[in-house]
Amino acid sequence: MPRYLFPLKQHIGKPCTPTVNVGDNVLRGQCIGETKGLGAKIHSSVMGEVIAITENAIEIEGEFTNSEDYIKIKKCDSIAETAYEAGIVGAGGAGFPTYVKLKSEIPGGYVIANCVECEPILNHNIKFIEENPQMIIKGLKYAMKATGASKGYIAIKSKNQKAIKSLKDALGEAEDIEIKELRDIYPMGEERAIIHEIFGKWLEPSELPIEANAVILNSETLSNLTRAVEDLKPVIDKDITVAGKLKNGKEANVFFQVPIGTPIESLIEECGGIDGGFGEVIIGGPYTGKSCDIEKSVVTKTSGGAIITIPLPEFYGSLGLLVCACSADEIRLRDIASKMGSKVVGVANCKNLVNINGANKCLTPGDCPGQVQAVMELKKNGAERILIANCSDCTNTVMCCAPNMGIPVYHHTDHIFRTVDHELSRRLPMEE
Repeated sequence: MPRYLFPLKQHIGKPCTPTVNVGDNVLRGQCIGETKGLGAKIHSSVMGEVIAITENAIEIEGEFTNSEDYIKIKKCDSIAETAYEAGIVGAGGAGFPTYVKLKSEIPGGYVIANCVECEPILNHNIKFIEENPQMIIKGLKYAMKATGASKGYIAIKSKNQKAIKSLKDALGEAEDIEIKELRDIYPMGEERAIIHEIFGKWLEPSELPIEANAVILNSETLSNLTRAVEDLKPVIDKDITVAGKLKNGKEANVFFQVPIGTPIESLIEECGGIDGGFGEVIIGGPYTGKSCDIEKSVVTKTSGGAIITIPLPEFYGSLGLLVCACSADEIRLRDIASKMGSKVVGVANCKNLVNINGANKCLTPGDCPGQVQAVMELKKNGAERILIANCSDCTNTVMCCAPNMGIPVYHHTDHIFRTVDHELSRRLPMEE
């Protein structure tokens, strides 16, 4: 019988405390973990028996039955409380508990549906919007009601015209919700980048959207809110993209409503399995995803994708690392450098990177001031080549200077994009 693993921390905040014991029989939708303080409840996505509980996870041996057959959450007096009972978190990857945002009081303010799907290759959000726009619109309206916001925005990249048409058709003559089409650059889905695109102002790196009288919620988070309010459904399923070096081809595979706890390996097998040797299994997207053990990876509330890559390039010389706040951190770059066989001789930060309470933040996400100084610093340290993890605009500035200094450039997404024949992160077309 299949086994499902439920990490006790699938959110920002404290890990959950199990509410079940080994040997207990559980039902789909049953709460199996709660947290005190900031956090989110965890519910079983399957019917089965608890066979193990560790410090980090609950393991259930069970079987996925009818997706509409589940234990419903209790009816609540408020939308925010409903989100809490359902265990809703930011499904785009951050995992921030949604009930906290819905408790914000912003009369005359704004709720923004983040439909950007910022990471390339991943397309489950956009495909869902194309087919089910009303789920996002309903969720947006529930969030507006909860917060007292008077205006809703749907932020989405201009390139996704099919999804935009679906949204427009579903909105009809609605006057309190407006679609905002955004540029196709990374990291356009970052919250402060969205605020800048809609309102024309930059928040400070330490500021949250609430400083702009706004709350931002991911599109899948909003669809989960709709399910919780209308169907009393907890977060027990997840939409996810699986792509890469697969036997069924290079096209991305979209899976809707996969039971949380499902082994990633089983989804890969549904795609025909891995096509020969491979480099990494990336959980998440190309820019911010992590290289993970295929045998230990499972679908969680924040899983965005699983990408199987070709082997990384080999370079046994001296390598400099250029770290960007919007993408892979130094740990990830060092991991890639090690797999390439390179010797790291220097690390430089993007000019826009600032550290706020131990976290790297970008001053103006997607709007880069230039990287000449950082590239020169790495060259001075003896770097023969550099490995960068920059956003679209930062990469543009690197590629405007590094080749002129005789320094070849690797982007940490190169092997991922080459796997699926996606355009590499290199120089952008210059605006006239």
